[in-house]
Amino acid sequence: MAAELVVETQGLGRTFGSLVAVRDVSLSVRRGEIFGILGPNGAGKSTTIRMLCGLLTPSSGRGAVAGFDIATEPERIKTRIGYMTQRFSLYEDLTVRENLLFYAGLYGLSGARRRERVAEVIARNGLVDRSDQLAGTLSGGWKQRVALACAMLHEPPLVFLDEPTAGVDPVSRRAFWEEIHRIASDGTTVIVTTHYMDEAERCHRLAFIFRGAVLDVGTPAEIMDRRGLRVAEVECRERAVLDSLRADARVEEVAPFGSRLRVTTRREHDPAALVRAAMDAAGLRGDDPLEVRANLEDAFVSMVRDDARRA
Repeated sequence: MAAELVVETQGLGRTFGSLVAVRDVSLSVRRGEIFGILGPNGAGKSTTIRMLCGLLTPSSGRGAVAGFDIATEPERIKTRIGYMTQRFSLYEDLTVRENLLFYAGLYGLSGARRRERVAEVIARNGLVDRSDQLAGTLSGGWKQRVALACAMLHEPPLVFLDEPTAGVDPVSRRAFWEEIHRIASDGTTVIVTTHYMDEAERCHRLAFIFRGAVLDVGTPAEIMDRRGLRVAEVECRERAVLDSLRADARVEEVAPFGSRLRVTTRREHDPAALVRAAMDAAGLRGDDPLEVRANLEDAFVSMVRDDARRA
């Protein structure tokens, strides 16, 4: 494995009886990179992460994490990673400090080093004023901050974050992502799963997984460019226009957003012209459709629907 690579897999697969949960997943993740894994529920994200964490043996392919083989050295991998689950997994009847001391012991820290490291983490994560507060009484955003602090106690080179901001308010989500970027800038690699497309755009690179397979890997800009999508929006509530556009083979997707329609096509078609034609056919006057930037959600929906059509 190349020195700068923290994760490398080739043809990774996992089956459960006749069910193929993951098939032919090949990934490379570099040191200090924030790598996002996106996909709907049941796409294979969790199974892939469990294999990378050394919790599940692959059925096929091979991989290495932090320099250790995921099939033959899973216990050594576990000492070199941090893991934060979607569900708050700390002890709610212990204080923030007591949780940190407990997890520091689990990670093998002891004596003066254990106390020093807990004090460092409390200060670095802005937990001084809450260090003696019961974890169960914290808000969602603070709970996630404490959970991340626990995952970083032993200073792992790689940390896995599974839907880390689910149920967290927008302000806390933004603060959490600032912390993720600070961790990465210090050289820690972060692998994160998320359903929030605005969060996905904060990652350095992404892998889109659907039905157990990787559909695309790259930076957000690369992925959107490869899809070659164009998008137009217009103020319109007329059902006839929506139905007309959905029946047009040149249109990838039509989605209502409040009083607006968002229409997606491939690069060779002009979405604004198609919308205007549909409005004219319905005898509607109004503002001209405006072409806007395609986003990751547009690209993801397009990929999933293409794959479903092929299947």
